[in-house]
Amino acid sequence: MILYDATYKMSFFEFGIQIPIFDSKASRTFEALKNHPRLGPRQSDWHHDRIDARIDRSDLQRAHAKAYVDRLFSSGLEDEIVKTYELIDVEGRYHRYNPAEATEPLKGLFDRIRQRVAGTAQCARLALAHGFCFYFGGGMHHAQHEFGNGFCLLNDVVVAIRKLQAEGRIRTAWVIDVDAHKGDGTAALTLGDDTITTLSIHMARGWPLDGNPVLPDGRPHPSFIPSDIDIPIAAGEERDYNPRLLNGLYRLAARTKPDLAVVVAGADPYEKDELPSTQDLRLSRDQLYDRDRMIYRFLQDRGIPHAGLMAGGYGEAAWEIYSRYLTWALCDRLGADGV
Repeated sequence: MILYDATYKMSFFEFGIQIPIFDSKASRTFEALKNHPRLGPRQSDWHHDRIDARIDRSDLQRAHAKAYVDRLFSSGLEDEIVKTYELIDVEGRYHRYNPAEATEPLKGLFDRIRQRVAGTAQCARLALAHGFCFYFGGGMHHAQHEFGNGFCLLNDVVVAIRKLQAEGRIRTAWVIDVDAHKGDGTAALTLGDDTITTLSIHMARGWPLDGNPVLPDGRPHPSFIPSDIDIPIAAGEERDYNPRLLNGLYRLAARTKPDLAVVVAGADPYEKDELPSTQDLRLSRDQLYDRDRMIYRFLQDRGIPHAGLMAGGYGEAAWEIYSRYLTWALCDRLGADGV
């Protein structure tokens, strides 16, 4: 299944935010799937076109501090958005932000983010029902317990898993995070929670691991809390990426089989990615295709339901990674030839 609501926007440009996230990441991927000679005629078999799940404050508080959630539902919302999306630099100047170009109020971004969280929860439910679902959204893995971080206001990954646990749909889950940046928020939010096992393969240096390890109040910064399995990849080690990921997956397999796996399927390790903070990891299109098929087969072979999220991917080329992989995956699911 593909969960894609065409009315949903990936970009934030209408809020004046100039981070290079383009709607084409989703729209061009969907067009490639819809126009495929085998998949197009069977669109009704694989396309779920509406996000109808709902997320309320109690859902958010399973992952985030009540005080933080309260701020998001108050007049403090815009301040939290400015900090999370790094819209003002240390000298007080706008950074990747031009409010004069905004056509929507900044606070309206919160509704979009909550919809994104709801989509992840719905994707997980569809994965349980069908064995596989990929959502054109989600993957906001940097949000922490008490604050947003790294363009992530809410951690949809943890919120969704804990919502499904509270509903009695699952007991255990794996998070397999292949975004270019460490899945730091997810690791911190699930520390000590033996029902959620986290794997993150990411750049060995750079954001968020180049920040201050101490918060302003003197506490350790949660971004440095390790995942259950961390696989740092240094610049120049790209050819080792997939073999080391496979080793990490086998380490996961030595653990108890989960009820669900959530894959934070970032395209930002792509060599064409346009975000400056991803430049230490430069994987080719073929390497990423092999990565995604490897994870898919690993989970399918073990009968583990698989919820994929469209996570990080910046610039006009991100869709290339998703369209190629999802064409293959859907053909496999539907027994169609001609990838």
